[in-house]
Amino acid sequence: YLRDVRSGAVWSAGYQPTRRAPQSYKVSLAEDKVEIWRLDGGIATNMEIIVSPEDDAEVRRISLTNKSARVREIEVTSYMEVVLAPPAADAAHPAFSNLFIETEFFPIENSLIARRRPRSAKDEPVWAVHTLATEGETVGAIQYETDRGRFLGRGHDTSAPVAVMEDRPLSNTVGAVLDPIFSLRRRVRLQPNATAHLTFSTAVARSREEALQL
Repeated sequence: YLRDVRSGAVWSAGYQPTRRAPQSYKVSLAEDKVEIWRLDGGIATNMEIIVSPEDDAEVRRISLTNKSARVREIEVTSYMEVVLAPPAADAAHPAFSNLFIETEFFPIENSLIARRRPRSAKDEPVWAVHTLATEGETVGAIQYETDRGRFLGRGHDTSAPVAVMEDRPLSNTVGAVLDPIFSLRRRVRLQPNATAHLTFSTAVARSREEALQL
């Protein structure tokens, strides 16, 4: 999610999830990556999506360029729902399955970490990490959220979450939440013709140590 702090306009790096029509839009599907370009109110967005050939990781690099004549502040917020289970198991009992997820924030690396508590001795440990690296002028501290209900709000879905649409700060909630997500937020300041890069990486691992190493 991208939000212009001054005007309150909200859009997304791709067409989903906000489904806001851009001024221009282009998608490139290549063997090594997917790229999406769009232009919204003087802000050019380029998102590159790459799956690592070496690790169980996906990288999304978002580049924002200010095409307007004034300074702009853009708030960028990631969102994904954490499952850490086979699709069949999640589909059969999603609410029960979510109860076994625990989250934490690792401030040194601006990373959220989640683990699935084993239900039996046969369950293999599984961890996930979601991290953000920023190149450019930032404003304020990084924010995070791992509670889906707090992020979306009652009666809302991913097309218009209250945490984005109503200019609410993320709650920095972690722990054994009822409905776990990964969400990181960073605000960048763009001078005219300047570009900022935000790289969101998500990976899975077999231990906390491996997750932190990734």
